[in-house]
Amino acid sequence: MNVLGKILALGMLSVIAACTNNDPSALGGGFGNGANGAISPGSPSDPRSPAYFQQTVGDRVLFSVDQSTLTPQAQTVLQGQADWLLANTDFVATIEGHADEQGTREYNLGLGAKRANAAREYLISRGVAGNRLTTVSYGKERPIEICSTEECYSKNRRAVTVLTGSTLG
Repeated sequence: MNVLGKILALGMLSVIAACTNNDPSALGGGFGNGANGAISPGSPSDPRSPAYFQQTVGDRVLFSVDQSTLTPQAQTVLQGQADWLLANTDFVATIEGHADEQGTREYNLGLGAKRANAAREYLISRGVAGNRLTTVSYGKERPIEICSTEECYSKNRRAVTVLTGSTLG
């Protein structure tokens, strides 16, 4: 690059830097906030949004090997889901049951179904109407981690609550 090219590149960087505003309040106070610090509907900071449900409440619970029994940690997450669903009655959900890659396809489909049903029954026991919750088992067909180590397997043994509808439009 010749001297003139370097000078032009430096000049362009100076112009871009001059246009940058690092003041978060200039964008409404930060991520997920609108004008004057108001929460933007649908953002992860909006307690009524699916993004908030997924990121703050938590949309998944994990299971031990060959188990569909809810751990205390899973019960805590599901209690948060129940509270959210009770406060946001316009939403319905599908609970997906998953398994790791060990075992046969048929076995893992059954295990995934048991996991999804365990999560559904817990939510119902906490007051969520059963007609708002459906289940589906994917067995080992939809891993989030692909490898043959316990670290990966443990992430795939899960039930995920997916918000599937709302009358909010």
